[in-house]
Amino acid sequence: MTDTLKIAPTDADPARDYGPLAKACFSRLTPMMQKLSALRDVLSDLSGIGDPDTAQAVAALSQKLDDMEPTVTMIGQVKAGKTSLVNAMVGAPDLLPADVNPWTSVVTSLHLNPDPRDGETQARFRFFNRDEWEKLVVNGGRMGELAGRAGAENEVEKVQRQIAEMQEKSRRRLGRKFELLLGQNHDYGYFDSQLIERYVCLGDDFEDDHETSKTQGRFADITRSAQLFLHRPSVPIPLCIRDTPGVNDTFMVREQITIRAIRESRTCIVVLSAHQALSSVDMALIRLISNVKSREVIIFVNRIDELSDPAAQVPEIRESILHTLRECQGPSDVQILFGSAYWANKALTGAADMDMESASALENWAAAERPGAVVSPENREILWDLSGVPALFDALCERIVEGSGREAIDRVARSARNLCGGLSASNNIVMMRRQTGPRPRLDAAQIEGWITELQELGTRVVHNKFNKIVAEFETRVDRANESFLQRATAALIDHLDRFGDKKVWQYDPTGLRVLMRSAYQLFAKRAQSAVREILDATAGEVTDLYRELNLVVDPSFAVAPPSLPRIPPPVLLGQTIALDMQGNWWTRWWRRRRGYEAFSDEFYQLIQAETQPMADGLKNDHARQVTQAALATFQDFVAEQAQILRTLAQQDSLGDEDIAAMFGVESGEERQATLEDTIKTLEKLAA
Repeated sequence: MTDTLKIAPTDADPARDYGPLAKACFSRLTPMMQKLSALRDVLSDLSGIGDPDTAQAVAALSQKLDDMEPTVTMIGQVKAGKTSLVNAMVGAPDLLPADVNPWTSVVTSLHLNPDPRDGETQARFRFFNRDEWEKLVVNGGRMGELAGRAGAENEVEKVQRQIAEMQEKSRRRLGRKFELLLGQNHDYGYFDSQLIERYVCLGDDFEDDHETSKTQGRFADITRSAQLFLHRPSVPIPLCIRDTPGVNDTFMVREQITIRAIRESRTCIVVLSAHQALSSVDMALIRLISNVKSREVIIFVNRIDELSDPAAQVPEIRESILHTLRECQGPSDVQILFGSAYWANKALTGAADMDMESASALENWAAAERPGAVVSPENREILWDLSGVPALFDALCERIVEGSGREAIDRVARSARNLCGGLSASNNIVMMRRQTGPRPRLDAAQIEGWITELQELGTRVVHNKFNKIVAEFETRVDRANESFLQRATAALIDHLDRFGDKKVWQYDPTGLRVLMRSAYQLFAKRAQSAVREILDATAGEVTDLYRELNLVVDPSFAVAPPSLPRIPPPVLLGQTIALDMQGNWWTRWWRRRRGYEAFSDEFYQLIQAETQPMADGLKNDHARQVTQAALATFQDFVAEQAQILRTLAQQDSLGDEDIAAMFGVESGEERQATLEDTIKTLEKLAA
């Protein structure tokens, strides 16, 4: 069980709202916000004209809208200014440590919310649990496992020394608390930059008094994640910006955390330095974003304030990035933006102390981007605009509107429409009773039997369909893996025939990733088709039951199937494997072989040990998650309809006086007209 340390709130909060500058950044969300407002009005009306069960269901739908929090994950090159950009995006220039050595080491989620969290946790830091820590200590993380499989004793010893040094530093910082902290959370009712540095920034210095030390990085070695909650009235909806440690972690422990962060987000921002742009050296970045839809990736080229002639250099940098993406089979049609976190933070602080080179770059860039604009460090609005942050938010908002925002509205609108259908059926029962006299009562037991039958049959259909789809997917993945290993081994033998063992051989694993990605894309397409078929059929079954029970008279009445669950991107295909590295240990492994058979057999085993976890991850984690999401969507839909039918059966057993008190029988026609108008509104709101 996880323990939590709670620290009481204080007045310390470095975050300042950036309303005047941020207001225009979210203008693209206006149509979505109007839809959300209209949907909330509809839900409020439904709660007013419905029964207690309907009001409870409406409250749950309203909570789903409240819980909507689009998430964007930031990844990037070392020293590209990613953390400075995050600080600018959240309106707190000095919040996260940006000028430290080494760089940020912990995945940090910054939750922006238009409503305050008075009296609640403002910061939460989660430590690695004991199993995760033991894996690092015993195996040396992914690097230690890889080197151990390769028989690179020197590399293993190097990793072990690094771990021992890290452990020693942690113990000197934390003393006897070191082991006790594993698996715990530290919750605070406040945060400031000094507190954050203690948890998210790796540092080399520490005080001798480890019991009272509050220096940089005291807990960073064992911190798994950090969450900060910021009140931002100018941000119209909750938004999470997730800063990651990148993909160059010494032991590759946090690479997996970064991969999970990207997988859970709908948008990924890749931050590059204008000095470095993107090259084949950044293959780790390219591999990750290659497995995400191009529309869900934004490249932000930072630090253009350090260019001598940004107006002329930016087009060259853009073409260089596109060329590298094409050469390395990266995502096509990705959006590329340029800007300066330095300018953005200067705009936020209102500081006019800009260095001469940056001021010159600002004038140069303004002449190209905003001809005629009055440019000066004191002009915060133009400085903010030229920083590229508004354009970045504009791109993010566009993706929110067409992605998670649209899906949330569609999901709630469909459920609300079905609630309207239930209310309409209830209203029909009342009106028919008043107009034609007593009618056969709904058989509650019969309805329960039908619900149970539908649940059991549908669950079997989901399992049967997905068992087949998953089995075919697993076969394709295994076949791709085995084919790659055979091709690679054959290429190795050919290399040895031509060059012997004097020349170190290299082999590109891109082909394996392409084959596995294609297999996953086909699996995703078939899974979506199967879910759609199951949900449509289930909605049809429920619609037919409404008609059989004479609950509806409108021939156009139909129960709406729920939205399809999202298929997560196969980001784990971008994880680092042995063939991506070609480091010194690879050369030493090569030189230790004796004979072609030893080369081929040991190579096959070495690379299989690297590729098999990737294949297993696709088959187990991804395929299982998609199957579970399909089943959960079906079961939630049936549960929703079951509750509506149970409510109808319960209401049908009530007497006239009870019905009149609950619904106001005299206004049945007016109530029906309201429901029909509401259904039309919901159909427009749904995608």
